Amino acid sequence: MASLHTKTKLYLKANSKTWDDTKVSLQNNSDGNGDFISSWSYDIAKPSDEQLASYETAGNTEEALQVVLNNRINEYPSIKDQLDKIYHDGIDEWKKVIKTTKDKYPKE
Repeated sequence: MASLHTKTKLYLKANSKTWDDTKVSLQNNSDGNGDFISSWSYDIAKPSDEQLASYETAGNTEEALQVVLNNRINEYPSIKDQLDKIYHDGIDEWKKVIKTTKDKYPKE
């Protein structure tokens, strides 16, 4: 299930806006009712629950992609090591190292 944060970001993007912590706040009162938008000061209407629900599939896709990208970031060699690989072994050998990680964590 996509997070409220992700669905709200997608709603904003669809309305040519970007996330701004000074214009939107999410909250969870730990009362079993889950996350909700506690403040909204954009010049567009605050999204309804139905509007946010329409971003569920796109939100799941976005979050899955972020997991893949985070896994890749954690597994890639450091920039220093990548540059050293290019210097000593050439671009084609560096590409093989990077491709191994990309193949391990493919974008869906």
